[in-house]
Amino acid sequence: MVFIPSKARPAYHRALLNRLLGRREDAAELCKTALQTADYSVAHLRAHQMLAELEFPGEDYFRVLARIHEHLKPATYVEIGIFQGESFEIVRPETLAVGVDPSPRIRKQLSANQRVFAETSDNFFENRDVRSELGGKPIDLAFIDGLHLFEFALRDFINIEKLCSPDSVILIHDVYPIDDTSAARERASWFWSGDIWRLILTLKKYRPDLSVNVIAARPTGLAIIQNLNPESRVLEERQNEITDEFLATDISVLDGRKAEMLNRFPNEWASISRLIDTRGRA
Repeated sequence: MVFIPSKARPAYHRALLNRLLGRREDAAELCKTALQTADYSVAHLRAHQMLAELEFPGEDYFRVLARIHEHLKPATYVEIGIFQGESFEIVRPETLAVGVDPSPRIRKQLSANQRVFAETSDNFFENRDVRSELGGKPIDLAFIDGLHLFEFALRDFINIEKLCSPDSVILIHDVYPIDDTSAARERASWFWSGDIWRLILTLKKYRPDLSVNVIAARPTGLAIIQNLNPESRVLEERQNEITDEFLATDISVLDGRKAEMLNRFPNEWASISRLIDTRGRA
């Protein structure tokens, strides 16, 4: 077996040194240099991770998600994309929680109030009486973290909002791309957020009635969507048109304006808690 050295490693090691010396901008540029290589190496992954840490120096999305659960104390919760169940484990035991994933790999035993459905979210919403699974109550809090493709996340949002109330909150992961490679529709690196950023642009354009904010939480942002309207059918009725429009939108549209276009919000818990306390208000 021939060992092929990683082309990303030298630039990554120099980025690591510059970060240790406090040269954050230089470290970020060296990470970008390392990521110019199509490389599934450990150095390539770590360069992506460092770039995310430099972009978002505060708490990671998992910690922010846990804080939101504790602050809102939702009676009901729906999570799309369970995988090993890390984020499902932080749900309060009193919360009636439903998880959906075609191939869940749950590591811990579920509590009495938790159920996981091993199926696609499309199938789940089409064939299940979700309201019944939640004891007849609306969804208080939802987390979309499924397949990293725009059109799937859009359908998940449409289906979830119908089951919410104006006071509900929908969270969406992977909405703030770190670079073009990790934001591509076709996976080309271990670190991959896909093109969910397109959903933020969609909601801003077609649903200006919503409150849309993206918390600057690593690794790839956490959107908080509020002021929901379960009666709205704008996205559903124009779904094909919207999908065609935004799949044709290149990521370069974010160049120089990413924070503005994606409604970046500071990752400070005091500010986040005030934000989510405005839910249900115009």
